[in-house]
Amino acid sequence: MGRRNSCTIYVGNLPGDIREREVEDLFYKYGRIVDIDLKIPPRPPGYAFVEFEDPRDADDAIYGRDGYTFDGYRLRVELAHGGRGQSYSHDPPRSFSSGRRGGASRRSEYRVMVDGLPSSASWQDLKDHMRRAGDVCFSDVYREAGAIVGIVDYTNYDDMKYAIRKLDDTEFRNAFSRAYIRVREYNARSRSRSLSVSYSRSRSYSRSGHAAIWGLLS
Repeated sequence: MGRRNSCTIYVGNLPGDIREREVEDLFYKYGRIVDIDLKIPPRPPGYAFVEFEDPRDADDAIYGRDGYTFDGYRLRVELAHGGRGQSYSHDPPRSFSSGRRGGASRRSEYRVMVDGLPSSASWQDLKDHMRRAGDVCFSDVYREAGAIVGIVDYTNYDDMKYAIRKLDDTEFRNAFSRAYIRVREYNARSRSRSLSVSYSRSRSYSRSGHAAIWGLLS
């Protein structure tokens, strides 16, 4: 088997509405990805070929993701034997999600609230920052009570808890500004109270001149 084949994995049984970025989110933590070739046939499930720079990363990805449930689909992950031109039989979905994903958006119960974001922060900026702690399946930012607030959903409980430990009180950056953020487990009742009391944090700063604001959670 050539080096290229040993670095490329086949990912089967993907949802029919998955996007390339979501495939990257599934595998980026295993190593540097060289290329992703996503195939969505007229009838789901879809499949993809993911090429890593290092064959050891491909092995780690197979170990970590084969049998992993993504949006109700149990993934099949293996080395891409024979290259990308080989025809694979598609596994039927073993289970289905309870509702539509709304495009690329998927929600979960493993949710954190992020305060102190600069006004220039986008949902993609937030996702890029928060996925340092694990698998992010949804992110959004919005303005409420004069503050920029983020909501991030993780695919599992352990990643959510790790995000709170690892990313709370860390510096968030994008192309325009930077600020220190607070990360806490989402609670609908405390969220409504938190945004009614906010204050400027002297340690937060922004090159664009926006003051960083973060709400207090009870």
